[in-house]
Amino acid sequence: MPVLSGASGVEIASGLAAILDMEYVALESRRFPDGEAYVRIPPESIESVRSESVVLVSNTFPDSGIMQTLFLLGAVRDVRKGDLSSLKGEWEGETHDVGPGIFLAIPYYGYARQDKRFGFGESVSAKLVADLLSELCDGIVILDLHAPEVLRDMGADIEFVSSMPEIADSLRRDVSPDFILSPDKGAISRATEVAELIGCDFSYLEKKRIDAHTIEHTPKDLDVSGKVVAIVDDMISTGGTICRASDALRRQGAVEVHAACTHGLFTGGALSRLANHVDGVYTTDSLPNPRASVSAAPALARGLGAMMSRAPDNG
Repeated sequence: MPVLSGASGVEIASGLAAILDMEYVALESRRFPDGEAYVRIPPESIESVRSESVVLVSNTFPDSGIMQTLFLLGAVRDVRKGDLSSLKGEWEGETHDVGPGIFLAIPYYGYARQDKRFGFGESVSAKLVADLLSELCDGIVILDLHAPEVLRDMGADIEFVSSMPEIADSLRRDVSPDFILSPDKGAISRATEVAELIGCDFSYLEKKRIDAHTIEHTPKDLDVSGKVVAIVDDMISTGGTICRASDALRRQGAVEVHAACTHGLFTGGALSRLANHVDGVYTTDSLPNPRASVSAAPALARGLGAMMSRAPDNG
């Protein structure tokens, strides 16, 4: 069974293939001079793509990632359906439709935070992206989605997986925290999981959303005096919440504060900002970033294993 990727998913896809004992196949992807995307399944890989079920590893971030993922899925679908007429004699194999068996693994799901309407006329972009993708594949595995409930009622088969076990291993090995903190109550399940795996206490900050762009966090009185604290979340973007939480923790006596997340976006100089407030930053490689120290492949492998075990025909 081949694990496929465009240029952006090579490292995770090759790691995933190794874990699942599958073949890794790199698809061709580049851009035309005007910026439009071009993708292609190499002719030498067509038989592999048609012979059994396939896994495509691809992100939906940034916006160009959505287009590339759609194009890659479209190319795989056409090859599996036998739509190979453009090869003009290059292909001598069969051209019948080999049926379902396209699985999409998404390390970072773009638009995850646009999961509800805060005002009239807004798009629930997280669901719209999933609608588009699900038309071209038979199942989607998504790593640490911000709000999974927005996609739970879709007709598509979607498996949500978490890298918190790998994050916990990294923190236990490199930090040895005494206390785990969630930036808000909504993310407490992640902090709880990490804390239970490490064997330490946990809590959360109070969060109040003012509007679609403004959130206020209120520090609680926490028993962190003399402790090493790790703040755990699904993603870090600007780092503002982490910095404010770290300052509050230090005022309450924390001796070290570290930040850990699955998705390290680090926008607007976030890493420089974080360097002034926390003692360390740990993320997975779901997005390329200089703090990526945890592989996203094991979590995706767990999700794909679960999905394929219930598929009618797993190739």
